[in-house]
Amino acid sequence: MARGLGFADVRRIASGLDGVEEATAYGAFCLKVNKRMIACQAINKEAEPNTLMVRVPIDQRDELIAEQPDIYYLKPHYEPHPCLLVRLGKIHRDALKDLLTSAWRRAATPPPRRAPRARAKPSGTRPT
Repeated sequence: MARGLGFADVRRIASGLDGVEEATAYGAFCLKVNKRMIACQAINKEAEPNTLMVRVPIDQRDELIAEQPDIYYLKPHYEPHPCLLVRLGKIHRDALKDLLTSAWRRAATPPPRRAPRARAKPSGTRPT
């Protein structure tokens, strides 16, 4: 049986994505794009060892967990957030690359600009 993946593999995959920077969050390894975290070592006490947290939309997260609960999971600490816990020892390299690439794409794309708010007219004034 092939050995599972580890954080060195995560670093190698991420190094191929433009603009990804290694950083730390709460003392743990993380990856950022445009100062936005895309993945990090899951260090909450509820997470299993050798687990990566990856930012994904909640609906996608729920689908992945339903399809492959042996690879993807969630713990209460992470539930309110758009993220997924990944057992690195069980995920295939291509699936991890796809997850990281999707998280990178979402973080690398600037958020839509908000439309300027209309200024309220002062009360008690009459048009001239």
